Amino acid sequence: MTGNETAHQSPEQQPRSQSPAHKRDLTRRKVVVAGGAAVAAVGVGGGLAVSASADETKAGASARSTASGAATCYTLTSETTEGPYYIDADKIRQDITEDEEGIPLTLTLKVIDAETCKPVRNAAVDIWHCTALGVYSGYEAMGSGGGGGAPTDAPSGTPTDAPSGTPTGEPPSGAPSGGTGGGHSEPTDDERYLRGTWKTDKRGDVTFRTVFPGWYQGRCVHIHVKVHVDGEWTDAGYEGGHTCHTGQLFFDEKSVLASAQVEPYSTNTTTRTTLTEDTIYPQNGHEGGLLYLAYDKKRIARGVRAHLTMGVAPDETHDSTDTQPSATASASASASS
Repeated sequence: MTGNETAHQSPEQQPRSQSPAHKRDLTRRKVVVAGGAAVAAVGVGGGLAVSASADETKAGASARSTASGAATCYTLTSETTEGPYYIDADKIRQDITEDEEGIPLTLTLKVIDAETCKPVRNAAVDIWHCTALGVYSGYEAMGSGGGGGAPTDAPSGTPTDAPSGTPTGEPPSGAPSGGTGGGHSEPTDDERYLRGTWKTDKRGDVTFRTVFPGWYQGRCVHIHVKVHVDGEWTDAGYEGGHTCHTGQLFFDEKSVLASAQVEPYSTNTTTRTTLTEDTIYPQNGHEGGLLYLAYDKKRIARGVRAHLTMGVAPDETHDSTDTQPSATASASASASS
């Protein structure tokens, strides 16, 4: 993003603020449908049609009206680390593929206010992800995910002396091997494939065309996402505002295994981290960013359609987080007070 965004700063430099006047329960949001004690628990995107976002809206409205006297709870989509490879690239586009090879992927996200369930219109949504072989544009010099495994000249044997003294100076910056966290890394090149920003429509929907991501050392298959609100769309891009959500989107194991049979994914020799092994995925299903997928199981190479409803808190700021997420209940409900 441009203007007042602070994407070029490291996560340590990006404070996560929250207005005291708007402090809210970050684990769930309640929408009272009618009086009564019955409660329906519905996770974000839970039980919705797998086809298009318009169907999600219809299904969501139906879920809120099926049980008379029900309070439907929408859980905020989990915040996760921004990672070291975010670039404020000003690529305002829906098709971020450029010339990258891979399985065609159409990604549709619906952004809603988790408290009111109303669509968040005119928000700027960023996505970025690695290639089929695990490389991020802007960071090609770092190789697969900026990792590259253990150094070839690593010392062997066991140290004979205990270290002494107190460390001095600042801790090193940048991402650890595998790119699973750490501070922001400065780009090494001018490439910007598989990155882009687009605007949500009046229904809160935004659609991107890209390719199915690959994998790199230490991470499962994923897409990074940010949602910016309260800014202004100009000829130059999106100015000002703040980031109300920073997260990641994930793919189930069946789809990843199917993709691994198709070139160029089949040539990726990096050991893959599974969804359950990943240290960033909160292990809480669609609330944590697990996408709904639709594809021909016998012909995944023809393309994949993915979608998810994301519940955000527009009045809060979530630029980034370097803390490891903990798994929480995918959905919960309680009687209205």
